[in-house]
Amino acid sequence: MQKSSTTQTTDKLLGLEMLRFVAAFAVLIWHYQHFSYIGEKPVDLVKSQLPLYSLLRPFYENGEYGVWVFWCISGFIFFWKYRDAISNRSIDGWTFFVFRLSRLYPLHFVTLMMVALLQPIYFHLHGFFFVYQNNDIQHFLPQLLMASDWGLVRSDSFNGPIWSISVEVLVYAVFFTTLRFATKSPLLNLIVIAICVNLNAQICSCLAFFYAGGLAAISRQAIARSQFRLPVETAAWCAAAAVPVSIWMYSLQSAIDGWMFPIAYTPILLFCLSGRMALSLPSQRLLEAAGNMTYSSYLLHFPIQIFIALGFAIVRHPIPFYDDVFFAAFVVATLLASYLTYRYFEAPAQTLIRSHLLSKKGRPLAQAQPRL
Repeated sequence: MQKSSTTQTTDKLLGLEMLRFVAAFAVLIWHYQHFSYIGEKPVDLVKSQLPLYSLLRPFYENGEYGVWVFWCISGFIFFWKYRDAISNRSIDGWTFFVFRLSRLYPLHFVTLMMVALLQPIYFHLHGFFFVYQNNDIQHFLPQLLMASDWGLVRSDSFNGPIWSISVEVLVYAVFFTTLRFATKSPLLNLIVIAICVNLNAQICSCLAFFYAGGLAAISRQAIARSQFRLPVETAAWCAAAAVPVSIWMYSLQSAIDGWMFPIAYTPILLFCLSGRMALSLPSQRLLEAAGNMTYSSYLLHFPIQIFIALGFAIVRHPIPFYDDVFFAAFVVATLLASYLTYRYFEAPAQTLIRSHLLSKKGRPLAQAQPRL
């Protein structure tokens, strides 16, 4: 019997696409405060007066944690799609590298060049850079190689948000190496998490969240055909709902500070949202589009902010960042630019790079590929 055209069940991870968009939106709102910066710090910023503060307060106050959610989602998707393929050697290192390169590097390079061109203009007008101050050749070369934050501290240079992607690139190498040459046992995930949560380095934080997301993917695959799938999913959904309700009812907001809450709760949420979903075709397309634009919005929003700041500097008018209309215009413009960038630049660039680097060597182009 043919399924209705209005409602279809899909095996795509649309719930994760939705969560990716929320995480990207959280970072976008968190960085909205850049408009109040003079140099590297905000000046006289009253957060409670920011647009839609009562509605967007969690993002204004804790939007930076969206990066942790990104890492966790990446771990889920990579373990979901690549765990068996790497372990049984059906995908080689070169193909894995090209998939990552074609996905991440084209937009990184373009946005890096944009910031490298705009920051000197801003410096000429103000005597300091916009937000990130380490814009010299010493920091440019590591950024060019996506290695800006391979040390123990963040570099905060050029297109600053790339720092989390540069750290994740190292995690990809660990992920591939351990699966290929060590083990795919979930026990490794637990060991990595246990070690990394006790170490104070960005790479360790990324590893912990990445492998926690991987545990969620392994668990989801393990119960896919189990007779206990329904009760396990029900228990997971109950836990996912009970935790935020309990925090709200008993005023336990302090319990969510730091890494312990997100590293425990996010995998549960990923497990729940990765289940089968029955959605209309328009809803599926909307969620896919929302997921597609997350990487673009993550890398585009800072260059857009510099461009806006330059415009107001040239006309000698303060940035009206408390204004609701200005806020709406910035958010809508960023999301629209992100959608168009993915459709007309990112996706074609991926196809071009893969066709050039893989097809000539007889490697498959259609292999499933995580977006982030």
